[in-house]
Amino acid sequence: MKKIKAIDSHTGGEPTRIVIEGGPELGNGTLAERRVIFEEKFDSIRSAIVNEPRGADVLVGGLLCEPTDPAFAAGVIFFDTAGVLGMCGHGTIGLLVTLKHLGRVDIGQHKIETPVGPITATLLSNNRVQVENVESYRTQAGVEIDVPDYGKVVGDVAWGGNWFFCVTNSNEKLALSDVDRLRDITCRIRTTLAAANITGDDGHTIDHIELYGAPTSPNADSKNFVLCPSSTYDRSPCGTGTSAKMACLAADGKLEPGEIWRQESIVGSIFEGSVRKSGDRFIPQITGEAHISGETTLLLDPNDPFVHGIDRSKIQ
Repeated sequence: MKKIKAIDSHTGGEPTRIVIEGGPELGNGTLAERRVIFEEKFDSIRSAIVNEPRGADVLVGGLLCEPTDPAFAAGVIFFDTAGVLGMCGHGTIGLLVTLKHLGRVDIGQHKIETPVGPITATLLSNNRVQVENVESYRTQAGVEIDVPDYGKVVGDVAWGGNWFFCVTNSNEKLALSDVDRLRDITCRIRTTLAAANITGDDGHTIDHIELYGAPTSPNADSKNFVLCPSSTYDRSPCGTGTSAKMACLAADGKLEPGEIWRQESIVGSIFEGSVRKSGDRFIPQITGEAHISGETTLLLDPNDPFVHGIDRSKIQ
């Protein structure tokens, strides 16, 4: 029976499961190379960790890896029930709080290696983390699509560590009571984008859809609803989504370098963000809180018919 040890946390309500022991051996290549090996040879392990019956659609996993540079605190490959991710903002906040819980880092600045590039994360306290994300930018502005049985939708295509379609003309009510409708709408937007061959750079699928509205909290500038690749919604304000949004705002001159942007999630948690210029792109900083919620040993019994999880995308 295979054992996988993990630490569970949540960042603004969004759960993260960091695998600390028992993960697959991916070699000593770059994190980008190890991500490919994980995706191509060990997808069943990914599924076992985050899919039901051990996980859930909302769960994001992180495979703790030895970094290629010993000056880095850790390497990590993030994933969810739909597949492997490029980067995860809330997950990085959860990762640093997890490393503190394990006694592997202390208060201060730490470098983390990811498949999409190195990032810097600063542990401000036991639970509060500031993440300097990868360069973020907008590739297309004011893209119009006609969503069947819904109507015209306008938005921007932007990169914040994952590919986003940031809807700019939404009048939807952003409330927990309406998440089924919001998820249906954003799923249809994503399908329409794919059918119209609207993609990120190099044909990459736009797998995150983001709606915005007026904040509920008096301390926030905006409220969002983020559809994740697994077709669930982000309980946190979404680190990569907030990065993509701020890149769009900054490109339009609506967010000055160093100016604080407070993004509220659909459940009411808040990330504080800002950007600095890097050529024609922007480097975002995201600050949020994570809390440890469990220490878990997952058991993979070869006699269990669902040992590798229930992957609904592969069920006819």
